[in-house]
Amino acid sequence: MDTPQGRRQAASQLLPTAELKGGLLPDRAGMRATGEISLATQPVWELLLEELVDGDEPVCHLELSGVTFIDVRGAASLAAAAEALGEGRRIVLWQPPASLRRTLELFWPGLSVIEVAQS
Repeated sequence: MDTPQGRRQAASQLLPTAELKGGLLPDRAGMRATGEISLATQPVWELLLEELVDGDEPVCHLELSGVTFIDVRGAASLAAAAEALGEGRRIVLWQPPASLRRTLELFWPGLSVIEVAQS
């Protein structure tokens, strides 16, 4: 007998899981992120941001062309990492999702240490 609960369990097994991958940029100081930045991938995102800002480079590059989704919590983590940078340092975002640009403009309009590169 197929119960409603049994159908729900089977459906949840077929749903894709969120994934986020990161790595160093080969040509400049910075990181690349690929995938989804959400509650499920928040620990990975925060580790990536830690590694991004851990050095002493004046410009930290963050390539986001492979990011398919970022929630407000992910944007907040990015803003917090940027605010924690030392004097004279900044984060440059390369090809961020439009939703991230809008979220930063809406919630952190005066955050001048994050710059969106025009590529």
